[in-house]
Amino acid sequence: MNKHSFILIIALCITGMQTHAQWFETAPRKGAIYGGWGWNRASFTNSDITFKGDDYNFTLLDVKAKDRQTKFNAETYFGLTTMTIPQTNMRFGYFLTDHIAITGGVDHMKYVMIQNQTVNIEGHIDDTLYSNQIQNNQIKLTSDFLTFEHTDGLNYINAEIEYFQSIYSSPRFQVSALGGAGLGALMPKSNVKLMGYPRNDEFHFAGYGCSAKLAMEFLFWKHFFIRFEYKTGFINMPDIVTRKASIDDRASQHFFFAQRNGLFGFAFPLNKKSSK
Repeated sequence: MNKHSFILIIALCITGMQTHAQWFETAPRKGAIYGGWGWNRASFTNSDITFKGDDYNFTLLDVKAKDRQTKFNAETYFGLTTMTIPQTNMRFGYFLTDHIAITGGVDHMKYVMIQNQTVNIEGHIDDTLYSNQIQNNQIKLTSDFLTFEHTDGLNYINAEIEYFQSIYSSPRFQVSALGGAGLGALMPKSNVKLMGYPRNDEFHFAGYGCSAKLAMEFLFWKHFFIRFEYKTGFINMPDIVTRKASIDDRASQHFFFAQRNGLFGFAFPLNKKSSK
């Protein structure tokens, strides 16, 4: 199933749930908490990336990038010391009402600039070794000129509000459609090597993001859930570290992203009503 079909199915469910909501009463959830863990695939729009330092100030235009999900291996995906290596999602929530939850979590994506693409460039580079590589206002992004990744990772630390509506309910099984929106901070661990300078790879608060999502959740025995999400949003990072933090060299970029997420987790009723 491609992402467009997934979005259509969820949209139809949410549209239909208003018509049929009277058929299925939403299970009591007020006061309950939940925790979930899962994995994602991500995609990113092209972006302009600006690099500034004492001897350069230039912008690479319309740069392409992709994600980098780790090949599945049970030992890696479920090992206590390796489970954060893949692209992951972690979320915790608390139900203010039977329908509304507030949540916090981390979306751990990986952003990898595609190597050896040719892009337009604006600005100046003082070092002739690299400025001579510019031809007709274009440059090829070879590894000796630039490697640029947020691979440990593109960490979107965010808070969300979620709205749940049951579209099927039985004593042991419930299906809910949900929508959510949130905002947060970006704390990437950016792996950057620029024009022969020493490689940089450290955590740093680089900017902010906002997002919205649609999802389907399958709740078993009121405690265990499986959830499938489509999430999209905007990321702006004006303060990306490209060299050691003691040096003022920085990069900046902004782009839109999309995630396809699968999560599992547990719900914990904290009061008598939500446990019925």
